[in-house]
Order: sequence, then C-alpha cells, then structure tokens
Amino acid sequence: MKKYLINIQGMTCTGCEEHVAIALENIGATNIEASFHRGEATFELPNEVPIETAQKAINKAKYQSKDAQVIESHDAPVLGDEGDYDFLIIGSGGAAFSAAIQAVEHGAKVAIIERGTVGGTCVNVGCMPSKTLLRAGEINHLAKINPFLGLTTSAGAVDLTQLVEQKNELVAKMREQKYEHLIGEYGFELIRGEAKFVDEKTIEVGGRKLTAKRFLIATGASPFIPDITGLNNIDYLTSTSLLELKQLPKTLAVIGSGYIAIELGQLFHNLGTEVTLIQRSPRVFKEYDPEISEAVTKAVTEQGIHLITGVTYDRVEATGNLKQVHISVNGEKNVIEAEQLLIATGRKPNTEALNLRAANVIIGSKGEIVVDDFLKTSNPRIYAAGDVTMGPQFVYVAAYEGRIAADNAIGGLERKVNLEVVPGVTFTSPSVATVGLTEEQAKAKGYEVITSVLPLDAVPRALVNRETTGVFKLIADSKTLKVLGVHIVAENAGDVIYAATLAVKFGLTVQDLRESLAPYLTMSEGFKLAAITFDKDVSKLSCCAG
Repeated sequence: MKKYLINIQGMTCTGCEEHVAIALENIGATNIEASFHRGEATFELPNEVPIETAQKAINKAKYQSKDAQVIESHDAPVLGDEGDYDFLIIGSGGAAFSAAIQAVEHGAKVAIIERGTVGGTCVNVGCMPSKTLLRAGEINHLAKINPFLGLTTSAGAVDLTQLVEQKNELVAKMREQKYEHLIGEYGFELIRGEAKFVDEKTIEVGGRKLTAKRFLIATGASPFIPDITGLNNIDYLTSTSLLELKQLPKTLAVIGSGYIAIELGQLFHNLGTEVTLIQRSPRVFKEYDPEISEAVTKAVTEQGIHLITGVTYDRVEATGNLKQVHISVNGEKNVIEAEQLLIATGRKPNTEALNLRAANVIIGSKGEIVVDDFLKTSNPRIYAAGDVTMGPQFVYVAAYEGRIAADNAIGGLERKVNLEVVPGVTFTSPSVATVGLTEEQAKAKGYEVITSVLPLDAVPRALVNRETTGVFKLIADSKTLKVLGVHIVAENAGDVIYAATLAVKFGLTVQDLRESLAPYLTMSEGFKLAAITFDKDVSKLSCCAG
C-alpha cells in the first residue's frame, strides 16, 4: 500500500468532500480524508492501482485533480548490501541532520561527512550568533534611555570582546545539544574530512574511498564576494568574520542591502558604530512590495544609518587604517571611508570542491545543484537539499528538504517539495516578515488582486510602543477573497507571520480574518485590522475594531 496526497480544485463544501471520497472508494482507495478547506485529499491505494486511476476518478466526479505525491509507503525501504553505507551525507547542517535522523528511522546505515565545524551555518555563523548579538544591540540602544540596561563599560564603550565570548558560549552549547549530541543519540557515523566524488557511486575523504547506495549533498552556502576592482587587495569582513570582531569600529561601510547587510548594519549601529549602507539597486529589499521597501528605508534612515542607493562601484582601496569605497551615483563621484568594510552581497553554494562532474551531477549558472521536485539530481543516486540548491535560504526549509530527501532516497517514497508558502523574517528593528505572493507576483500568475495597506500608526500596539514606522500589506484574490500574501514591517512581525502563513496555506479569506478574534494591544491585531481595511477606514472604528 501507498498513502497519497493529491491537490484538488473545485471542492467548495462538505458535500464536495463526500463526492470525492465516494469516487476514490469506487477504485479501491481506503482511509480517505478529503478537505475542501485545504483543497486536497489523502488516501491509501494498493500498489497495483496507479495514482492516475485516482486522478481520473476525481476528474470524472467533476473536480480537477492536480499534483499527487506519495507521503507514506508500506514497501520495504531502499536498503541492501550495495556499498559501504545506505546513505552518505556530505555536510552537517540543518538539512544533513534532518536527513540523517529520518534515514536512520527508515533503518538505514548512515554517515555524515564534515570538513569543518559540525552544525552548518545557522548554529555556528548564522542565525544563532547574529540574533543573540542583535538582541545585545537592541538592549544597548534602550540603554540610551535607561542606563540600568546598559552593556557599556565605565568608559562608555561597548565591551565587544565580552559580547563575542558570550555569543560563542551560547553557540557551543546549542551546537552540542542540537547537533553533536544527536550523532550518538541516533547512531549514525561522523566522518571528518573534505569529500569529493571519484565517480557516480564513490567519494573520497582523506584518501579513503567510500561507496553508498544513495548520497545527499547538503554542503550549504557561503558569502558571495562581488567582482569590484581592488577588493582582493584589501582586508574586508564577511558576515562570518564580522561576528568575531573583538573591537568595535568607529565607522563601518556595508556593501549590500539584503537582509544580512541591514541586520548586521543595524546591529553595529546600535552598538555605537557609524554605519553606511551602500547598494547597487535603487531601493532596499527590491524583491518585496514597494510599501515594504519604503517602510524599511524610512526606519533605517530615522535611526541614523546612512543609506546610499543606485550605486556603481568604481574601486576599493585602503589608505592607512581606512578603507575607501569609490562610487558613482547618477554620474557623481563620491568616496566612502570607514575603519571596516563588510561585504554582504548574498551567498554562493558550496560545490567547488565536490568534483561533481565525475558524479555526473549538473549544476546551474551560480554553481547551485539542480534538483527536481523530489530533490533528485541528474544522477539518480544523488540528492541535494538546503542552501546548496539556492532555494529559500532558511534553516527550516533546509530541514524540511532534508527529511524529504531521506524519505525519497531511502524510504522509497515519492514526496514532492512544496515551497509555495514559505514565511521569511528579517530580524531588524522593526522586523520584516513576509509570506505568500507579492502584488506583482500575484498579477504575474494571472490573479485579479485587491490589496490592503495599513500604516503602523493605525495599530494600537505600535501607538503604545511609540514606534509607528511600519506597515501591514495584504494581497487577496478579488474573486474569491482568498489571502494570497501578507507582508509586515513591525515589531514582532516574525511572531505574527505564522498566523499569516496558515491563512495563506489553507486558503482563508479576508472575511475569515475579519470574523476571527484578535487580542487587543498585540501586534497580531494589526493582521485583522489590515483585513478590515480592505473596505473600511479603521481610524473610524472603536478600540478593538468594534
């Protein structure tokens, strides 16, 4: 038996659910659960009944069957005597550990290969260290109002050495608990060294050749360094090395304007550094809706961070203890000087050392590993997951993909990756959180859309916080009123976005949001107020949107 999940269009009520269930029962399906809210059905079929039979039955019942995937299989897992291991995983971050745990649960003999520090980007040099330092910066900023909260020394300067030591202690603890300890807990092997493929089914690590029935490449990504004249001749910082500084620079120039650039720029601004953000594009967060970009720009500039947009880089050079970034803006030359220079222009996949040509694994134009909907590469033995595929660069996406890769490679399932509804958060102040389609994306997909834009000064929580720079924006289908996208710039936007994720994923409508109860004086109330704003002026309503 196999358990399937199939997406279905056209179901609008419980009666529709019954019609779909009957159609599936007639072809021998069992354990059927149909949901018109989610637009899907799950059911089990005997192996001899192809999924196409179920799709035809649904279509014959006058509904439209869409993608189908195996979510559980009662077949034996894909194991055997072939190779030294059932599953060899290159990398040790979120995708790798998630895959290893899942493969062990399928009964596989598993090993992880790591050339550096176990745990990957998130716990070592990404999420954990940057966010704990961001919190320190916020506290230091608050200390300007309340010195009792301060991190400063008696001389008035931030003790960056102490902060970095505290950060390293937290990172070491999290790495031990969430990664290193799990190796023994689940019983897979850790192999130290750099892996490279010898052929389609063999890798070499430190002179030792290893074979496996299946492989997973989960080597992540690292900072991308742009081609700017003179950059290779000076000392610069990346998002990794910046977090190891022991002395606070008086001035910091940041090349880039993505989430890494703005988070780290704001961090050092809050610690007392004079920060200048420099970017090629005419606006920050250019992939987001304009209202989001405008709110972020306003917040950053109000806080005193210098922002220069529309830049052409001429060259970079060092003069004494200063770095000089020579730029042109609208034909006018300028020079930005700073003690330290941070390069934060995105990430590149870690594939160069893998010798993927020997494994017949195709890579894309940026060096990313090309995978299909099942995370399989051009070599059917080899799968890839996480940042190395250059999908959404979030550890929770990597972990999700790692589980799917293990289910497909070892469990014999046919699970498709579904990244249609992925929430994202930037931990600035105010934070930025988004899920679903932007207005431009929705229109490109053929939707007729309506939008709601609610400035933060209409949200009571923001008023009592006296922090009203920000916005809520909702995008909905004008025909069905289903919520297609939610985009927020506000304090605690990351906490609000999970509710929005559920709304987008399960097809809630504007009316559903209006009729729900939102607790007063929380930022999540802004989500409901934004839904009301589609056709009402919330400034003319009583408290709690009464």
